[in-house]
This record gives sequence, C-alpha cells and structure tokens, in this order.
Amino acid sequence: MNEREIELNVPIKDNKKLEEIVQKVNANKVLITRLRAANISSMARIGFADHGPVHVKIVANIALRILRLLRKKGVESTVVRDYKDYGLTEDDADIVIYLGCILHDIGMVLNREKHDELGMVLAMPILADLLKDTYNEEQAVIMTSEVLHAILMHDKSAKPLTVEAGILRIADGLDMEKGRARIPFDAGKINIHSVSALAVEKVEIKEGSDKPVEITINLDNPAGIFQIDDLLKEKINISGLKEHITVNVLVESGKNEIFKNYKL
Repeated sequence: MNEREIELNVPIKDNKKLEEIVQKVNANKVLITRLRAANISSMARIGFADHGPVHVKIVANIALRILRLLRKKGVESTVVRDYKDYGLTEDDADIVIYLGCILHDIGMVLNREKHDELGMVLAMPILADLLKDTYNEEQAVIMTSEVLHAILMHDKSAKPLTVEAGILRIADGLDMEKGRARIPFDAGKINIHSVSALAVEKVEIKEGSDKPVEITINLDNPAGIFQIDDLLKEKINISGLKEHITVNVLVESGKNEIFKNYKL
C-alpha cells in the first residue's frame, strides 16, 4: 500500500475518546505529511530504517497490546496514578500511548541526531490541535506533557519516568519482523547488520504465565540475535518494565530450538 493511503488505526476496544483522536489523526494533513517527510529524510537522505507511517502504526499497535496486557494484570498507568483528581482514566492512558507512538519519530524530518528533542517541538502544535474539544484546558496540558515525555524518552539512555513512556520505548524496538530492522544497514551489503535484519521472522506478544507480557521472537537463523542484543535488550532493561516482561528467542534449525543461553 502507498504511504499516502495508510490510515493510522489501532484497536479501539470501546474507547470512544481514542476513536475520536484516531479520526483526528487521520484527518490532520500536517501530521500525516510530516510523517511521510520524516520517512524520506530517514530512508532516502540518511540511509536509515523506516521511520514513517508504517513504522509508527506498527509501534502504536504493539504498544497498546503491551499496555492492555499490563493493565489486565493490575499494572496501573502512570497518568491514571498521578492524575485521577483531574478526571483522567485508563482510556486516557491509551491516548497517551497512541499519540506518543504516532509522534515519536516526527523529528526525523529535521535530523536523526536529537530527533527525540526536535520531535517534541514539532509535536506541540499538533497536539494542541488534536486534544482540543476532547479535553479541558488543564487535562490538555497534562496529556501534552505525558505524550512529550514519552517522545523524549523513546531513544534516550535515561530511564523513562512513566509506564507509558517505557512501553513506547519497548514497542519501538519490536518493529523488527522480516527485515524491518531498527539498526541501519546498507542495502546489498553483506554484514552482521544486514544478515541479522533479515533473520527475524515473527514477533508475537501475548499474556504470560509468570509475567504479564510474554514476547516470543522467531528467528530463521541465529544471526538475528544481534538485533535483539544490540537494541531490544537495552530498551527493555532501561524501560522500568523489565520485571513485567519475559522474552523468548526461538531459532528455526529444522525444528524450533529455544536459545536457552540467551537472557535479557
């Protein structure tokens, strides 16, 4: 599908406010055009991985899946914990996650370096437009702050201060199926970057038995462990959510064989 035809939809789950925000996102030409331009900058100019509409939609769906699994096991969203008195609920946590994911790479339109900080600047007027009429003035200020924190923390070495920001950080690293690597590589060049990028067959996220979230990553060869160890491991370790997540790595070698000596 052409990027201009992509709608940034996610499972609503009876969240009427989220449904309203998703409709606003899909109708916001400034946002959609900036995402396409960010992807041109990332791929055509910088030679990096996809950071456009496809990427942010994948990340948003993964992040909401993780959020809802954590919620099912009693993990409270930070925006709810801290701002109940302002009338914010778990429905609003969905929106923090969704908007953080959609906007997290918008700064790539300007540059890869400090794109998280640049993205905050570009996101503010867009958030003002998206949140008006859905939230009162105080709530809009809070929601904007929570989304901006998630954007800032998705690629930093500092630990996120909210559950929502930690989830975005992890979800960003899980867009790695079938060559969708988060680590850049030169097309046509054979090295550990290119080989490992093509090794990830499938990423599955489900309810865990011991922990709320179980992530299973299927590789068609062991080289894919580089994608996990060089990026995803750091994202999970610093997310603040490591205790809630199990990661299994399976390698296809005639039969499924678990990578038992690999631990996140």
